[in-house]
Amino acid sequence: MLRVAVPNKGRLSEDAILLLKEAGYHCQAASNELMMRDERNNIEFFFIRPKDIPAYVTSGVLDLGITGRDLAFENEKPFSEVMVLEFGKARFCFAVPEDKDIEVEGLHGLRIATSYPRLVCNYLEPRGIKAEVVTLNGAVEISIRLGVADAIADVVQSGRTLKANGLKIIGEPVVISEAIVMAKDQTNGHTPEVITFCERLKGIITARKYMMVEYDIPQTLLAEACRITPGIESPTIAPLNKEGWLAVKAMVLSSEVNQIMDRLKQLGANGIIATKISSCRL
Repeated sequence: MLRVAVPNKGRLSEDAILLLKEAGYHCQAASNELMMRDERNNIEFFFIRPKDIPAYVTSGVLDLGITGRDLAFENEKPFSEVMVLEFGKARFCFAVPEDKDIEVEGLHGLRIATSYPRLVCNYLEPRGIKAEVVTLNGAVEISIRLGVADAIADVVQSGRTLKANGLKIIGEPVVISEAIVMAKDQTNGHTPEVITFCERLKGIITARKYMMVEYDIPQTLLAEACRITPGIESPTIAPLNKEGWLAVKAMVLSSEVNQIMDRLKQLGANGIIATKISSCRL
């Protein structure tokens, strides 16, 4: 039975559980439940703090874990990134007060507050930057104002929290993070059970990006219509019970579907329909 760690709280948890449910897994635990077994799919889900998930996976206690790439690196043990889930995107960056003219090299000798001490040390030490790392469990943005630190290193999404606290990002991101499926190593990440699990998730992630467009088109305009809707490999074409007309079906990017429908109508297509795709395998 496949054993998978899922974040137990926060936005990462919400997005992970939604993805798993759309992929056909029974993964909705009550607030006091730490484990749920999905007998139908031969899988067990364990609801764990996102920061602790890498430790359970890299120790081999659990087969897979859904967590952030930044947290996997903070664990400091080797791991295999099995797949990217395309949510929870963020940057791990250094930040200082807006009125300070400091670059990353200028952090030498300063106090840096962070919830990711290993990531910070692993970045600074090879560059010869010696700083005092102040480890906090959260809300590091306020640490400078309270006199605990001179700079911070933290996960940044929109940057609004930094701005609200009078801070600015310096240097390049230490890590570009997002939600991933991680395994202990490549062997664990490529078993038949893991491959099936990941194919299901990929099917949902891909389906979220595409829609199916169907329309009728005169045969004389088919070539131009296919240039508008080339599909993933090629569109599906079938004859209509109407002389000289064909039915066409193709996957298109959801972000472009309205423009594509406009172009098809202008070309001369009729009966243009766009429908959502719940899942797919490509």
